[in-house]
Amino acid sequence: MQTEHFWMPFTANRQFKIKPRMLERAKGMYYQSTDGREILDGTAGLWCVNAGHNHPKIVEAIQKQAATMDFAPTFQMGHPLAFEAASKLASMAPSGLDRVFFCNDGSEGVDTALKIALAYHKLRGDAGRFRLIGRERAYHGVGFGGISVGGIAGNRKQFGPALSGVDHLPHPLNIAKNAYSKGLPEYGVELADVLEQRLLALHDASTVAAVIVEPIQGSTGVILPPQGYLQKLREICNKHGILLIFDEVITGFGRLGSAFGADYFGVKPDMIVCAKGLTNAAVPMGAVIASTEIYDTFMHAAPQDQIEFFHGYTYSAHPLACAAAIATLDVFKEEGIFQAAADMSAYFEQAAHSLRGLPNIKDIRNLGLVCGIELEPQTGKTNTRAYDIFEKCFWEKDVLIRTTGDIIALSPPLIINKEQIDRLFSKIAEAIREQALS
Repeated sequence: MQTEHFWMPFTANRQFKIKPRMLERAKGMYYQSTDGREILDGTAGLWCVNAGHNHPKIVEAIQKQAATMDFAPTFQMGHPLAFEAASKLASMAPSGLDRVFFCNDGSEGVDTALKIALAYHKLRGDAGRFRLIGRERAYHGVGFGGISVGGIAGNRKQFGPALSGVDHLPHPLNIAKNAYSKGLPEYGVELADVLEQRLLALHDASTVAAVIVEPIQGSTGVILPPQGYLQKLREICNKHGILLIFDEVITGFGRLGSAFGADYFGVKPDMIVCAKGLTNAAVPMGAVIASTEIYDTFMHAAPQDQIEFFHGYTYSAHPLACAAAIATLDVFKEEGIFQAAADMSAYFEQAAHSLRGLPNIKDIRNLGLVCGIELEPQTGKTNTRAYDIFEKCFWEKDVLIRTTGDIIALSPPLIINKEQIDRLFSKIAEAIREQALS
């Protein structure tokens, strides 16, 4: 097989192409590799296949739509599925968040939400609000807006200056005080006060348009918000007229046992960015769910025959993506997948923390069906221990995990059962022990 032509994303291309890890089929909880092995999926693909792979109802909906209408523009035109998908998504979102702008992935969703926030304040006569605040170690996709408010240096150091007027909150990971937390960490709520006491004091609250955070920082290694932290951010934003944006690309659609992280934490943002699980990853799609008040501000600021928001994508509300989203949201509801995830979370937590005491583990943290296992780095090496375990799991244990730095991140499809959880963690345990001896 020729591998030289595909420039792979977020991959050490030369390393991969020496010994490619190739998948060719998928069903339910499993992939099949090109060498015929059944691989248990511990990552839901890439945090996204929440209902399991190749769900028949989703597949059927895509096939039917492809044979009916392959594409329709949504610039000055529409098609019924776009409005149906938006209505279904709005009905699932927290009350008051019911205006949906479709895009194609989380990166586009973040850039869309940031543009909405900036334009919203300007339309209200508050153009001085131009600053955006993200968080250290945050991942908000790879657009220039996303890497600006994001807090992962490696995602932007090659590309020169990003957006101006951006600052960052500290991340809330504190292993010294919160190691091996089961659920939300006890310590760290005071880090939310940094927003008001340091950043707003430094920049002046009247210059800040929005704060964007992930309810759980996933891609950087599963960093959980301390108890009361998100509630405190909401209070501060309310006090100073700042929009709060939740990037729920990972926490949306059942990962925590509820439709959105906003529901789980009881905190309503002004906008939610979602993607991944929205279509069960069968067709790329993202969305920004905005409040009625934000939408109405745009509608009232322009004449009825004028475009209110100069933004969009050729594939916004693509017919195949809309068909996939409608079918996926129906599957989530009809099959009780969010509740199944909630019911399985305690068993998942117990299995995760059963690894405590294995060689080189420095922390285990979990919430819902997501888990981070942080490892001690190897002396004189960077990010090699977790990668070695990842390789062992794939080639020798028939289990797919994800690593970021020296952290193993797990986020299986929400249909996982107890037997599969046992297999997932027992195989990881074997790989950790074997790696320690190598």
